[in-house]
Order: sequence, then structure tokens, then C-alpha cells
Amino acid sequence: MARIHWCGTGLSAVPGLRRLIETGRDVTVWNRTPEKAREAVGDLTDRIEAFSRDALAAQLSAGDVVVSMLPADWHVPLAELCLETGAHFISSSYIAPEMRALDDRARAAGLCLVNEVGLDPGIDHAMAHWLVADYKASDAFDPANSVSFTSYCGGIPKHPNPFRYKFSWSPLGVLKALKSPSRSIAGGAELNVDRPWDALSSFTAPLPEPETFEVYPNRDSLPFMKDYGFGADWTVEQFVRGTLRLGGWSNAWADVFREIEAMEDGPEAEARLKEMSDRFWAENAYEEGEPDRVVLFVTLKAARDGVAVYHKTYAMDAWGDESGNAMARLVSIPVSLAVEAVLAGEIAPGVSAVPSDPELVARWMKMVGRLAQHLEVVDHLAG
Repeated sequence: MARIHWCGTGLSAVPGLRRLIETGRDVTVWNRTPEKAREAVGDLTDRIEAFSRDALAAQLSAGDVVVSMLPADWHVPLAELCLETGAHFISSSYIAPEMRALDDRARAAGLCLVNEVGLDPGIDHAMAHWLVADYKASDAFDPANSVSFTSYCGGIPKHPNPFRYKFSWSPLGVLKALKSPSRSIAGGAELNVDRPWDALSSFTAPLPEPETFEVYPNRDSLPFMKDYGFGADWTVEQFVRGTLRLGGWSNAWADVFREIEAMEDGPEAEARLKEMSDRFWAENAYEEGEPDRVVLFVTLKAARDGVAVYHKTYAMDAWGDESGNAMARLVSIPVSLAVEAVLAGEIAPGVSAVPSDPELVARWMKMVGRLAQHLEVVDHLAG
């Protein structure tokens, strides 16, 4: 029987890990601090080990699955270890170029190196696959249509605070992300933006009570057109994968933006970011038991001669409850679904993200429907 080696028991890892143990899977838990792992799952298992690459390697067998919920710089080394030992690999993180470079070796070995199977990236991919398949199967489909696509996700406080944001872990990652450029399509042309606040816009979400958020593009959206099955001959008016924040966020963060924009790279900037991070953590961390909120909206619209012929949004709204943090369950439980899919032989060998297979997408979204308090496909042209 294949064994699952789950590495990392941080905040976003625990619900999916507990699910696999509770359903009777053969799981060994690895964490750099075993005491923290015992706090998280010690009531379910005593198979908890101190993580190191060598210790893990000594217990790996062909056909096993390694899950990395560790910091991103561990993913590629662990994926390489899997290739050496004949094991599969899973993470919730974006596919780095170094991970992509392992594709040929993984295919040749018949091994799955699966990434981007959390919340964002993850559930957003499944929503996009569903929408594109639904559009292609509809009477409205025509490669000559003009197509617009947006995907916005955000973790926000359920009860808004003056800073319009709260932190579940160190704010340093959020601050560094504000220094990152993005690439998307707007107005039918490529849009390159150095800083998020240079491309802020508003988005009114089709929730039961419509709500307006601030949104901006992040990372490089363009490769996902191919991943989502967009035709090379389609006319794409807009294509954005981005981040969502509460209304009023840009005003509350205006001083932060100004300071980051004026920073020059170097040790002084790093020290200042750390100082800012520490202050934000002290002032705006979630309180014990305070509910977080996660919202995700993926929209596909097609128009012919300026008139919409297809327009649907996959909308999700979730928040922390008695079962725990919303972000944690929406990141880690999809990871556990990916583990099950790999063990069942439902994912092809190689480096991949959330599969587009309709049966898997339907199964994963059914689970998301149980994890989120609101999940709906909104047809903007209905009625």
C-alpha cells in the first residue's frame, strides 16, 4: 500500500491532512518542529517525524506520494527526490520554471508532479476549466467571438477593520508581493504593470447581496490562456488573474504604497520591510477564533458584434466557522483530493496543475460546495 508523506503542518495544511488520516489513508507526518505537528494531528496519529530530506529519503518507496506544504524553496528539491525514488509529488504552489523543467523526466518515469491544487492557484483553475468547457459546449460558442476572462481571489477579514486587511501569518510576503510586476490583457492588448496600485479597478461581485471590491492583476496571466483551453485563434479582449481586496483598501494602504514605491533594493529596504511587517502583525493579526473570509470569482464573457452571448461567473464566498479557518480548509482539502486522484491513477504523469477532466472538476467543485458557505454559477444573461 502506497504511503503518503505529508510535509509541513502550518496553518494552511492541517484540514486536508486530518481528512486523509481520518479516512484511513497510510500517512506519515513530517514537520521541522514535531511538537507543532503533534498539536495539529497528535489526537489522530503518532506517526510524526522530524523533517529532513535525508530522513524522508530513508522512508520513501516507489509509488509513495510526497506532499510539500513547506516553504516554496523546498518544492523542487523534494520533487527531485521523488524522481530519484519513484514517488509522486504534490504541492499547492505555482509551478516554478525549475519544476516545469522536470516534466520530461517525470513522464518518462511515469510519475506525477502535481502543483497548483490549493485555493488560488487551484480552485480557481477548476472554475476556469468548468466555464471554458461550458462555453465551448454552448450554442453561443464561436471562435470569432470577443472573449473576456477575469479571475479574482482574496483572503479578507470577515469583520472589516480600518486597515481593510488582516494577517494570518507574517505580513512580509504580502509586502514583497506589492513590489512584483504583472502581465495581463486589457482592451485587447498586453498590459504590463510594475506595481499593483497602478492597475487598481473595482469589481462588483454577483453575490446574493452584490458587493464591490478593489481588484488588481498579479503575476503573469498570459500562460493560463493555453492552460484553460483558449483557442489560439480566439479574440481575447481581457484576460486577468488577480487579487481582490475590500473596498477602501487602497486608501488605507496609501502610505504603504508610497513608501514601497520609493524603496531601492538592498539591505536597508529588506530591513525596513521586516520592520513594517512586524508592526502590521502586531496591529492587524487575526485574533484567536476570529473568522477570516475567502472570496473567489471567475468570470467568462463572450460577445458578438458588441452584444454579450455568454456571460457566467463562478462565485464563491466562505468564512471561518466552528470547524476552523476558511483559508486553511480551502487550500489543504483540495490538496488531499489531489493525493487521492494521484493514488487512483486519475492524473497523467508529468508536471501538471489542476486537471481539466470534467469528472475530476465536478468532484472537486462538489467538495468546494461543502467547504464554502456560498458557491454558485451565476448566469448574467438568464431571465
